[in-house]
Amino acid sequence: MPVQKPADHPTIPAPRIGVLLLNLGTPDGTDYWSVRRYLSEFLSDPRVIETNPLIWQPILQGVILTVRPSKSGANYARIWDKEMNESPLRVITRRQAQKLQARLGQDVLVDFGMRYGNPSTKSRIEAMQKAGCQKILIAPLYPQYSQTTTGTANDKAFDALKTLRWQPAIRTLPAYFETPEYVAALAKSIADGVAALPFVPDVVLTSYHGTPTSYRDAGDPYHCQCLKTTRLVREVLGWSEDRLRVTFQSRFGPTEWLQPYTVSVLEELAREKKKVAVLAPAFSVDCIETLEEIAITGHEQFVEAGGGHDDYAYIPCLNDSEGGMNMLESIIRNELKGWI
Repeated sequence: MPVQKPADHPTIPAPRIGVLLLNLGTPDGTDYWSVRRYLSEFLSDPRVIETNPLIWQPILQGVILTVRPSKSGANYARIWDKEMNESPLRVITRRQAQKLQARLGQDVLVDFGMRYGNPSTKSRIEAMQKAGCQKILIAPLYPQYSQTTTGTANDKAFDALKTLRWQPAIRTLPAYFETPEYVAALAKSIADGVAALPFVPDVVLTSYHGTPTSYRDAGDPYHCQCLKTTRLVREVLGWSEDRLRVTFQSRFGPTEWLQPYTVSVLEELAREKKKVAVLAPAFSVDCIETLEEIAITGHEQFVEAGGGHDDYAYIPCLNDSEGGMNMLESIIRNELKGWI
């Protein structure tokens, strides 16, 4: 016979498994104050900026957040999804969650959150716990591990758990930079992307988001994992190191970052009159660093340095493509073994 609960027993939802996809974040709009709030949260993260806060915060809250929000807002406006009135990162991450939900079925609750901005990681973990999720897979959508991405995304999730009286059991998705599923999906996206171009690129750049070299020297494995991702993809495609190269983008501040810098390599290739295609394997979803920095500004820099206007192309991230979703479903199912 079923156990009879006392009449005054609190209502408890049926136990469920949860999967929470986590991405970096986005401002809610392109206006000055929306972008300022987002940048303030992002650039105040000690995982991202390791400078002593007593030194860094006056610089950030003074000079940087006076000037940078307007410039960043203008860049966001160039790629903003006007139909949804959201950034592409939020639009596409939501689609990934919806498609993964359909693939995993109703026994698993799939949601998404952001490390910075909305929907917040804390709000989604609280909602999943209230919906009965007693076990949650925290899945940062970063193929390569860095303390500035996966590390801080997990930190935010763990901070949210501190506030819950009844904590769900937690697993975290490991870096998947060398999994056969990811390497195969990335290689196919490159091959298909190149085949669809109106020209044959002499060089294809895998442009990874950069980090300061001091982070690598202190033990962050990101640099090595980026190099390995491209090496494994190169082996699948049968391409040489000269055909599929590694560069690093998005340098910020005066310190030395991982090299070679994407912009410097693009200018060099432009002067050599090479045809170029670029992709960004560190991102699971197209965002301002891919759609604006690489697809738009990278093209402008290439042409200004002497490259042909029609000799440059950007190959999109895996996003919610069929290949991307097959890969994501596979690595998520592997981590849910024993739970479902």
